Amino acid sequence: MSDGLGRYRTIVVLGGGSDIGLATAERLVGSGTKHVILAARRPDALMSSADELRAHGAEDVEVLDFDALDLPSHPSFVADLFDRDRDIDLVLLTFGVLPDEDAAEKDPSIAIEAARTNYVGAVSVLLPLARDMLAQGHGTIVVLSSVAAERGRRSNFVYGSSKAGLDTFCQGLADRLHASGVRLLVVRPGFVRSSMTRGLDPAPLVTTPDEVAKAIDDGLSGSAPIIWVPAKLRWVMSGLRHLPRPVFRRLDL
Repeated sequence: MSDGLGRYRTIVVLGGGSDIGLATAERLVGSGTKHVILAARRPDALMSSADELRAHGAEDVEVLDFDALDLPSHPSFVADLFDRDRDIDLVLLTFGVLPDEDAAEKDPSIAIEAARTNYVGAVSVLLPLARDMLAQGHGTIVVLSSVAAERGRRSNFVYGSSKAGLDTFCQGLADRLHASGVRLLVVRPGFVRSSMTRGLDPAPLVTTPDEVAKAIDDGLSGSAPIIWVPAKLRWVMSGLRHLPRPVFRRLDL
């Protein structure tokens, strides 16, 4: 949980190389976070990011090996986190892949890897995380979903379906955790200008990692279970979700 001043003292970023994860960690360090754990499949690539967080005021930055696809390792990874003699106040789950839709339709292995990373890998690590946060009696989990989870679209149904599974799982888990002292916050950004989307044509209402980080920071101070970035996407996607299918099929989405 946050301290008396609303600061999260110790945070973990799963997907420690994520632009959004790093932007959020930097923002939280600026408001008082002292201990940061960056976890990713290539921990050596995170050293410069760790140095930047220290330069912004973090007292201790650890870099750990974490692979979303290595499902058998997840229970012991989480157990080790909570065995480090410290409370885990906040976990950011920001890992994920954005497959090329055309390639995924031609090669099912690409679609399967996206589903295993974005959904199965997330479920695999979220369950032990929630269990151990319940055991410590407090904590917050922030999960990066997507507006693509709202309704399957022909342009990105492989990615969208993996995020839809994650989104639904997290909504149910959040309700399961309600009033337990553990909170789960779902974040649904639109198109984010980041390393993941480099080279792609931006969609309307484009945002940035820093803007998503600010929305997460603001959301942590509120009570809403889901936040949209930018906020007006909530109403855009609500309209699209309720369009009759014959009409929806005529849209270039």
